[in-house]
Amino acid sequence: MQSILMDVDTGIDDALALVYLLSRPEVRIQAITCTAGNVGARQVALNNLALLELCGRSGVEVAIGAEAPLKIPLVTTEETHGPQGIGYAELPPPAQAISERHAVDVWVETVRAHPGEITGLITGPMTNFALALRREPELPRLLRGLVIMGGCFNYQGNTTPTAEWNVSVDPHAAQEVFAAYSGLPSDKLPVVCALETTERIELRPEHLQRLAEAAGAAGPELVLPEQPEGQRSASDNPLVACLADAIRFYMEFHRLYDQGYVAHMHDAFAAAAAIGRTPFQTRTATVHVETQSPRLFGTTVADFRGLWNEPPNARIVTSNDPAQCFDELIASVGSLARALPASGHRVYP
Repeated sequence: MQSILMDVDTGIDDALALVYLLSRPEVRIQAITCTAGNVGARQVALNNLALLELCGRSGVEVAIGAEAPLKIPLVTTEETHGPQGIGYAELPPPAQAISERHAVDVWVETVRAHPGEITGLITGPMTNFALALRREPELPRLLRGLVIMGGCFNYQGNTTPTAEWNVSVDPHAAQEVFAAYSGLPSDKLPVVCALETTERIELRPEHLQRLAEAAGAAGPELVLPEQPEGQRSASDNPLVACLADAIRFYMEFHRLYDQGYVAHMHDAFAAAAAIGRTPFQTRTATVHVETQSPRLFGTTVADFRGLWNEPPNARIVTSNDPAQCFDELIASVGSLARALPASGHRVYP
């Protein structure tokens, strides 16, 4: 059994990452901690609870953490992920309550209780983990491993010309996290899934069609560029319908910015990498996060050659296999969706 502690800002691609991990029988999600990013932290928590219930999973603690970055004002991105963070998808209010514990307490207490057993997966800003490191500096040694979706290296950013979204929301937190790993053994350094590899995980309409087939849905799931914006799924499978409605919004966003009718599933790749279900290669580097220069704010710089004479603090993913990753995601999420009761044919005007 693999134990995962997720820290998320759900988020369409975070949602797929969560659903994917729920679909894996060998994975136990110890807890989900929520930070403000794509939407506010409370909405993130409600999204996670609703997705857990949609997938038939109860008893997973969902805790709110930082509701703002360490030193700068919060910027959210509803234009990218929708007003509630999950695109056009609409889920009923969850029955399970948000945890009374703070996310920092969850990180510190859970990892201390299970030393060497838990892999952390951070797919949002690193604020919660930075605060947890202030409380317990030994977290890098107590964790089994850490996987981060964030940054870009010698690659165009998706927020500024040089900065990736998760890091740009709270670059001070990211800098604290990388500093905490300086000089640790290579196998303890965080695996960083940055834009140059996560943007290769490019979900297309045919992937949603394959997902519906894998789920045994009654009809094909057609999310196509010629359809009206905001069209809703009529699938009888509730998970397929939810994901299709969320991802349609994401595809429309990418098209608006001339990236094609696709959706970059950054966090789903990071989730598959965290549990060893998709191949990738890494290269050690010393990562610096810029927090001073106005135009370069949030930029991640990697010294791969040791020119700074500073020890490495990260393992940056340098290659991956998008086709295999989608095969894995579709088969596994499809199996989970097939096991859920049908919701009846949905009709939208």
